Amino acid sequence: MQEYIDFAIRHEMLVLAWVGLATAIVATAVKAAFSPVKQIDHQAAVTLINRQDALVVDVRAQDEFARGHITNSHHIPLAQIEQGNTTEIDKHKEKPVIVVCETGARAETAASKLVKAGFKQVYLLRGGLTQWRAGNLPVTKKR
Repeated sequence: MQEYIDFAIRHEMLVLAWVGLATAIVATAVKAAFSPVKQIDHQAAVTLINRQDALVVDVRAQDEFARGHITNSHHIPLAQIEQGNTTEIDKHKEKPVIVVCETGARAETAASKLVKAGFKQVYLLRGGLTQWRAGNLPVTKKR
């Protein structure tokens, strides 16, 4: 035990970095476990779409959406969701909703807003459209 104490005293910054990293990992795990927004991979998303008629909401910019999106997805830019303008999908509050962006960062913000707006089953596509494409799943340019 004395060796650990000696190490910690000699390498204070390294120990602080490890403690900070461990704290961040635990905090992230706890946040994910208690979050009303569940992250799913592209295979689980396909299952939700096919079996439970999940609604896909793409929150990317118009030009990104036009370059390719998941078939039958609804395009609602993040700014519109942040303003509380979800009238286009409000009738689907009881259905599973999968929120998508390019990598998942913007979608996380949008998913939280949708939960606050009363949507019951909100999912975040982990890795976004980047992972969707990596899984060789289809995208369309049709509206």
